[in-house]
Amino acid sequence: MASPRDRLPVTVLTGYLGSGKTTLLNRILTHEHGMKVAVIVNEFGDVGIDNQLVIEADEEIFEMNNGCICCTVRGDLIRIIGNLMKRRDRFDHLVIETTGLADPAPVIQTFFVDEDLRDQLKLDAVVTLVDLKHVEQHWDSVEVQEQLAFADVLLLNKIDLVDVEACLAIQQRTRAINPLARVIPTCQADAAMDQILGVEAFSLERALAIDPEFLTSDHDHEHDGAIGAVAFIEDRPMSYKKLGQWIDGLVTERGPDLFRMKGIIQFAGETNRYVLQSVHMLVDSAMDRPWRDGETPSTQFVIIGRDLDEAALRAGFEACVA
Repeated sequence: MASPRDRLPVTVLTGYLGSGKTTLLNRILTHEHGMKVAVIVNEFGDVGIDNQLVIEADEEIFEMNNGCICCTVRGDLIRIIGNLMKRRDRFDHLVIETTGLADPAPVIQTFFVDEDLRDQLKLDAVVTLVDLKHVEQHWDSVEVQEQLAFADVLLLNKIDLVDVEACLAIQQRTRAINPLARVIPTCQADAAMDQILGVEAFSLERALAIDPEFLTSDHDHEHDGAIGAVAFIEDRPMSYKKLGQWIDGLVTERGPDLFRMKGIIQFAGETNRYVLQSVHMLVDSAMDRPWRDGETPSTQFVIIGRDLDEAALRAGFEACVA
């Protein structure tokens, strides 16, 4: 068994869809904190987009998709960490970015009920991002409530998109659920690294206070059956005008039900890839870096939302091919 000082510290990033987890992850990877960080990224859906949105880094980055880390692919998490620990000397910290629909409890539980992981790792903190602009639309969901309850550090993100009164109101509501978490208002997830990594904020006693059966229950996590993901992969270039009009129409018609859209897009006549991300009615898109040598240009796009009509979405997407 490794001594507490030698055990690998782990930070779990949680937060609902579009709250800013990948933005924070990129800050961690680009900050000169002197640490080598290994990263595990989990996505809800068959196509992995987040790993392509993570900046180029020397760190070890592992992708888990086609399942939520808190249920169907939990065994994969244990396996990946086991393989990581064979190269323990190559990094100082592990960051796990969960899907926005994850209940953090089973992920936290893994570090205490799996004997090998318990001996080799220590949970440093559960860092939960809160989307101040949209969180109230999902406030009653089980996922949001669990993410808030188990947080050690709460980043109230996107303070630039709400007024002071709204920010204070949400802070009070989060305090009612979790009065012990450290609360940090942020814009673009710009928290100081010493407030995120190496904070030793996780308390097993507090987790047991939230759920006395935390270590013994199975924590079967049931996702809302109406929430699903539709993934698109297209090797043919897309039309900038057609795709833009289609996205605008979707957002206008179904915005409240479109929790998250994100993608890497290949446009006809462009040598650079295009990145599009959205949360509900807010769409952010921009030309990105050039396609690299050995990289096959293609479009990979995911829509996560409620009551999605997959056939209609696929027909609409297909119509946007140049």
